[in-house]
Amino acid sequence: MNENIADLRKEYTKNGLIEEELANDPLIQFKNWFDAARNADLPEPNAMHLSTVGEDCRPSSRIVLLKELDAEGFVFYTNYHSKKGRDLVLNLYASLTFFWVELERQVRIDGRVNKVSSEESDDYFAVRPRGSQIGAWVSHQSEIIPSREILEQKQTDYEQQFADHKVPRPPHWGGYRLIPDRVEFWQGRPSRLHDRLVYDLSDEKWTISRLSP
Repeated sequence: MNENIADLRKEYTKNGLIEEELANDPLIQFKNWFDAARNADLPEPNAMHLSTVGEDCRPSSRIVLLKELDAEGFVFYTNYHSKKGRDLVLNLYASLTFFWVELERQVRIDGRVNKVSSEESDDYFAVRPRGSQIGAWVSHQSEIIPSREILEQKQTDYEQQFADHKVPRPPHWGGYRLIPDRVEFWQGRPSRLHDRLVYDLSDEKWTISRLSP
């Protein structure tokens, strides 16, 4: 490589974060930052890094998309039989990370994950593009497959099967909601002296603390 990786660095100068600016509820604070990311026309501001832990006690991470934010938490959808789905059967606790590099902001969210109701999953599945609906039937997510051609043949088969009616939601596909008990807001600052303000939930009350960068 022509450039030493250790020399790659960016000075963060856009903004600061002080306690007086924060909402009392981290979900409201998150919505404020999320709206700012959307208004800045960032690419996929709802992309989030989901980390789970499996039976081998090793963390596993991947990017998923936030599909709903409500008063309880953060909702995403997936195949229940996927690696993340299998992990969540064994360990209901997970972490999310949002990184909006253009705004020099990061949010880390820890909490317990529960499945959303069948009705919520049905409602969301119904508004997905038809190709994505078919894809939910085609993909046995995280399983080894012998070739791309087999995947494409299954796609053709399901397109023919559902050609004359709506695509139903597969029983193995649906939503999860992460209900946070810890949320950290990070704002980049010069000289790596970043602002880190964290909400912790105890006895149904949020407290706010500042962390050293």
